[in-house]
This record gives sequence, structure tokens and C-alpha cells, in this order.
Amino acid sequence: MNRPVVVGVDGSPPSLVAAEHAAQEAVWRSRPLHLVHGYLHPLGYGVPINPYEVGLPAPSEDGRKMLEQTATELVDRWPSLTVEVRQVAGGPGATLVEESRRAELVVVGSRGLGGFAGLLLGSVGTQVAAHGHCPVLVVRPPDRPLPTDGPVLVGVDGSESAELAVGHGAEEAVRRGGSLLLVHVSGERDIDGEQLLAMAAAATRGSHPGLTVEERVITGRKADEALIEASEQAALVVVGSRGRGGFAGLLLGSVSQALVHHSRCPVLVAHPNAAEHAV
Repeated sequence: MNRPVVVGVDGSPPSLVAAEHAAQEAVWRSRPLHLVHGYLHPLGYGVPINPYEVGLPAPSEDGRKMLEQTATELVDRWPSLTVEVRQVAGGPGATLVEESRRAELVVVGSRGLGGFAGLLLGSVGTQVAAHGHCPVLVVRPPDRPLPTDGPVLVGVDGSESAELAVGHGAEEAVRRGGSLLLVHVSGERDIDGEQLLAMAAAATRGSHPGLTVEERVITGRKADEALIEASEQAALVVVGSRGRGGFAGLLLGSVSQALVHHSRCPVLVAHPNAAEHAV
């Protein structure tokens, strides 16, 4: 099954930057790119009835033109790219979460259309990052071009979620022709942290021979602050989709949430891919 890379596009500059990141990821993964525009019924706000009971709204001509123009520009830049565009009746967040069930990767911008300066991640991005059924790439900062330098950064804490993140991080580093930096954050230097790093690094070197894997213990800092600072020098940071020992309802651990909102580079949330486990 040739699962696509999916990106939501609304015509805003951040969403167009997200589309560029998605196109590069699709090329790296040899996957098709799907540009999706979710739209709501014009009576959908402040109406006491379900507007869809009176019929689905029609796709807009402006939306179609915006999608087709974006597709043309991306194919001009990446001639080998296969692009499909479509408009879907429904809220953008719910639309992309549903699309993630059949996707290889979903890419979202870190600001919504018309977002306030204090809203560090648009409501659509927050929803998809938390509820996605496949890995979700959050493009941060929203106006920065595709990063080319720096390692792929992953925090290691011994949890299953972090283990999944390390696997995704190694694959991303290989695709980018870069290195993998594994970091453990500890309140005080401890042998356990060094052992966790050593085990994760050894397993990664065994599964990805030829990949440069570095290890770093950071002490005396809070985990979220340390990883946000380290992200300044990274091309990508990969986080788990659950906190250590998190409840089922805790869709993103606190450190992952902090990075999704404040990282200095793009963030990949390593959700397990639902399509791979579908019967």
C-alpha cells in the first residue's frame, strides 16, 4: 500500500511552508503527496442546527485554484513528485486526523490562518499532533525554510514511547544523510542515564549500520528546557506520543507538548502508524 504524505493547505504562508516540508518528505520517502483543504459549511458557525443536515456544501472555486497552484509550484521544484489535491467537507483538524488513518505521514503548520501571536501552535496543528494515527510532522518555526544542517535529535528516557521515537529518528537521519543525536536529561549525572543512552545507541547502530549515532547526557536542567535549547542546533527533533507512564487519555506527554509548541526546529510526533496494523 503506497500510503501518501498528507498536508493541510489553507493558502496561508505557514501552510505553504508546511506543504514544502511535506513535499520534501514525500520525495525522501518515495511516496505521493496529498494536498488537502478542509472546508466548513458557510452556516457552520453560530447556527443551532447541524448545517450538514440540509446538504453538504460545495467545494469552493478559490480553494480549488489555491490547491492546484500549490501543486504546480511543488512539482516545479520537485519534478519527481506525484501530487493529488482535493477538498473535503469538514473541519480541517478532524479532516486531517481522519486522513492520518491511511497516511504515511501528516504535516501541519505551527500557526493557523489568522492566528494570534500568542497562539504558538494553531488549533488544527494541536489537534492533529495529539490525535494523529500516524507520525505527525509539526513545522516549526512557521517561516523558516527547510533545515539542512544539524542532527536529528531524540530524547531517551527508557519508555516505550521514547523507543519508538528513536526508531523514527534513526530512519529520518538516514533519509536526510545526517546523524542521530540521542539525549538523556537528568537532574544529576547518573549511571542509569548513561546506560539507557548506551543501550539505545547500540541497538540503533545495529539496526542502522553506517549511521552516525552520538550520545549526550544533560544534567541539572528540566527535560523540556534542555531539549528545547538543544533543538536550536538540530534539523529535526523526534518526540514520543505518550509521556512516561502516561494515562491512555494523556495524548502527548508534557515534554512532547513543550517541544511541539516551542522547539526551534521541526518536530516529528512518533505516533504508531495505524495503517500498518490494520487487518
